[in-house]
Amino acid sequence: MERELYPWMAEVEEQHWWFASRRAIVERFIARLDLPEDAALLEPGCGTGGNFAMLARHGRVFAMDAETDALRFATALGIAEVACGSLPDRIPFGVQDFDLILMSDVLEHLDDDVAALRALKSRLKPQGSVLVTVPAMQWLWSGHDQAHHHRRRYSATTLRSVAQAGGLDVVYVGYFNFILFPIVAAVRLTERLMNREKASQASKYTTMPSRPVNTILRRVFSSERHLLEVMRMPFGISLLMLARPSSASSSAVSASFYRAH
Repeated sequence: MERELYPWMAEVEEQHWWFASRRAIVERFIARLDLPEDAALLEPGCGTGGNFAMLARHGRVFAMDAETDALRFATALGIAEVACGSLPDRIPFGVQDFDLILMSDVLEHLDDDVAALRALKSRLKPQGSVLVTVPAMQWLWSGHDQAHHHRRRYSATTLRSVAQAGGLDVVYVGYFNFILFPIVAAVRLTERLMNREKASQASKYTTMPSRPVNTILRRVFSSERHLLEVMRMPFGISLLMLARPSSASSSAVSASFYRAH
């Protein structure tokens, strides 16, 4: 990600509609995992730490990132144990294994996504889980992806394949951010047709909407956490996947939440 984006993220992650809504959806899944009271949670690619407060409600938080700019902001929050690290070869925290690993829009940045998931699997407890969000649909590729140094976008099929190649069983995979999908898709396709994408214009993607607009977008997007409990969406701007080690028993997950699987 462009260095100039980190101060912006640290400033707005708490309130910006995108980050806040994604956290609400992710936490809905985490709450159904029946984690132990002393759960150890790892966030690789933690960025500036916008998920820390949410994760801390569910256990002890460990976090890693390869970028010193991100680590500075994340450490200053004083919520998680933060260390420098990268995937697949440099996962810190000694012999600590984890009940949950959250990769929040990280996998698409990595050259070898399969190796990354395989490495994370090795740090899961026997009944542990990996929760992943990624950008969806390669045809939505835009200057936003370039500014954030994405390598790819995923389909449900490709994300499942990557997880299985990494030695994980997929419990759930589905699209989200589907309510706003027509608007986002129209904007990105228009930009492409008008040839207005420039990878260097990171500032273009750092706009905080006005308070009323941000409130509306946040309410609309975050409301999807209720719909995802009862139905599977055929499309969306993003994908969410819950996976676990292939050797884990089915008791690791509350099956009622994933009846759309």
